[in-house]
Amino acid sequence: MSRLAKKPIAVGKTIVSVESGMLSVKGTKGTLTKRVHPTVSIHVGAEGVMITPKDGSRLAKALTGTFASHVKNMVTGVETPYVKKIIMDGVGYKMEVKGKDVVLNVGFSHTVPLSIPEDVTVKVEKNVMTLESANKESVGQFAANVRRVKPPEPYLGKGMHYEGEVIRRKQGKKAV
Repeated sequence: MSRLAKKPIAVGKTIVSVESGMLSVKGTKGTLTKRVHPTVSIHVGAEGVMITPKDGSRLAKALTGTFASHVKNMVTGVETPYVKKIIMDGVGYKMEVKGKDVVLNVGFSHTVPLSIPEDVTVKVEKNVMTLESANKESVGQFAANVRRVKPPEPYLGKGMHYEGEVIRRKQGKKAV
């Protein structure tokens, strides 16, 4: 069994409840729900949330640590939202929010529209896109989808990258 799941997860001011196989976490920044795997049981007590395997199978033992991490991320997210920043480098590259889409102009012959998930808020200031949500999974997945459109290239560094990401640069051709 996972070492993470052996300790109770402190919930603080958040409200955690389990009903008919659905885990819901309510906090000041919103509510998150997640379906609980049938091999895992979740108990909410005074000291926090305990996650235990229902049987001794290898899958159940593995999923206890996974669900412990999910619950920790949910409790953290409903109190302080997760934020990812994507920086765009390149001449003529633009990004803007149009309705429920992010429209990227990154040097292709066409613009690239990406639909924004419902639980993610997007702000664009010049060449920096800020993504914010209580759900860590949806913020990370949408940020990866945006970055995948034009990843940073190693010679000039043009493209989109996360804030703080180190881009491995390559040396260009040497003159003979």
